[in-house]
Amino acid sequence: MQQIIRSLPPLAGVYQYFDEKGRLLYIGKAKNLKNRIKSYWRFTPDFKPNPNQGARIHKMLLEAKSLEYIVVESEEDALILENSLIKQLKPKYNILLRDDKTYPYIYIDESQDYPRFELTRKVIKGKKITYYGPFPTGGRALLDALYEIYPLVQKKSCLREGKACLFYQIKKCLAPCEAKVSPRIYADLIVEAKHAITNRKHLVSALQKRMNTLAMQERFEEAASMRDSIEAIKTLSLSSGIDLAKNLDIDIFAILNGDERGVIVKMFMRGGKIISSSHSYFRHTHIFDENEAYKQALLAFYSVDSPYIAKHILTAHPFEDAEHVASTLSVRFNKKIEIHTPQRGIKAKLISLAIQNCEELLRKKSDDTLTEQRIADLFDLSSIPYRVETFDNSHMMGVSTVGGMVVWNEGRWEKSSYRRYALHAQDEYGQMKEMLSRRIDNFTDTPPPDLWILDGGEAHLNLAYTLLKEARVNLDVIAIAKEKLDAKAHRAKGAAKDLIYTAGGLIELKSNDKRLHWIQRQRDEAHRYALTYHQNKKRKEDRQISLLDKKGIGKATVARLIQYFGTFEAIENASFEEIKKVTNQKIALLLQEKKEQRS
Repeated sequence: MQQIIRSLPPLAGVYQYFDEKGRLLYIGKAKNLKNRIKSYWRFTPDFKPNPNQGARIHKMLLEAKSLEYIVVESEEDALILENSLIKQLKPKYNILLRDDKTYPYIYIDESQDYPRFELTRKVIKGKKITYYGPFPTGGRALLDALYEIYPLVQKKSCLREGKACLFYQIKKCLAPCEAKVSPRIYADLIVEAKHAITNRKHLVSALQKRMNTLAMQERFEEAASMRDSIEAIKTLSLSSGIDLAKNLDIDIFAILNGDERGVIVKMFMRGGKIISSSHSYFRHTHIFDENEAYKQALLAFYSVDSPYIAKHILTAHPFEDAEHVASTLSVRFNKKIEIHTPQRGIKAKLISLAIQNCEELLRKKSDDTLTEQRIADLFDLSSIPYRVETFDNSHMMGVSTVGGMVVWNEGRWEKSSYRRYALHAQDEYGQMKEMLSRRIDNFTDTPPPDLWILDGGEAHLNLAYTLLKEARVNLDVIAIAKEKLDAKAHRAKGAAKDLIYTAGGLIELKSNDKRLHWIQRQRDEAHRYALTYHQNKKRKEDRQISLLDKKGIGKATVARLIQYFGTFEAIENASFEEIKKVTNQKIALLLQEKKEQRS
């Protein structure tokens, strides 16, 4: 490594430190690789870490045994590549922030005579587009409330129909499709609705009256739905008396690291008023690095597709790379972006409000981490498993083989992140390899979790670590399997114990141990999810086999086709010559006829 460091180029780039086992320790970026990396070390009288480095970097350097680097054209490119690699590879000493979702905005295109409000997560092309947001939560409820209170064009298709519909009859639309309202009067209505998006007291008051009316009419389900909408709108932003006299748009970020986890609070001020806010937690790291935290949070949040970005971004703490991040965002959005940390005045009060909310969120969450903390201690995990992915597969005699991944995040199932896999391998080991490999390939888009749980024994555990090592990703893994009785793993409850396989060896927990129950819960949810997919897929394939059978194609021929093409969809898309090659001309003609009938 010393020789590599001495021969580094004086160019911008990204560098990676690895330990003696080839595991990734740290990713950093530099304007000048030669100067930056040399500053970590002392070359005389012995080659050793520079004692002037911070505790986190010094500890990492003591473990580092090799170094790799990538040269890029500019420091901005290095900043972007560094952020991408950290999310994908999950280095031991880097912070990993997960909240990189694109929040929805409400927008309106006023180039039309009778415009509508819509939700979007991407930039909409047009000269008269106005965005409101972002809305981390409650955006849909706010949009629905606008159409509930104001008689706007309710559906995109309404104007195309050219005829007044039920919405006009129930007084939820003024029927511009029949010219019953002029564009000028409709425009006045739009102005009122636009005002209600940022000043929501009138909107909430109108919804509450509507809710009370529904309750009086004993339409309780509709009233309950409206109550939920009101609550969603109320929780859009933090309670605050801060109201800037100036018509400013400002985004505020505050990050605090606690004893067991960190938290990010984001607040969005539009027109001098806080219109929405959100928060997210991140895993505790060996030693917190404020610069990395803010750098990741800002680059992840302001993606290329962001519909709108405020020119002024406030951070609760100054950080080293603020100027580079501002420059990168300015280039990305083609406008001047400023990042600063105010020390006094009304903007400093905004920062104070964000920090207060960080402190409260950390205090509230500290009581909820006991189980995860005990899991981390028991299995000697590198971090507390706040986000967990659990894998299982399902098949019947090799038929309709599928896999499922379920996600546990911050104490609840995150069903929007569940994934199903159609698998082709014939054995369980091959199926697990196929499933894990596909998940690793997706780390670029969806970063690794804190822990993987596999339904299987030591072989599956070793497989996972082999695949992760090849990908150079740091990720804890455990596997759970039934104890084998008479050389068979009995799934029946009570017939055999569940054994936990870890990197440190086999662990057997008592049946009443809450830590075992937590792991079993993950495994059982993955099994349920995979089994449901298998059953649905099996029913679909049985129907397709039945249809082919009616066409005079026997089960043996179907099996041969499946074995060759893999899926029924692939069979349907296969050419006449391909089918003929696998079977014969008669079968190829039958399938060709079936395809023509379908089209």
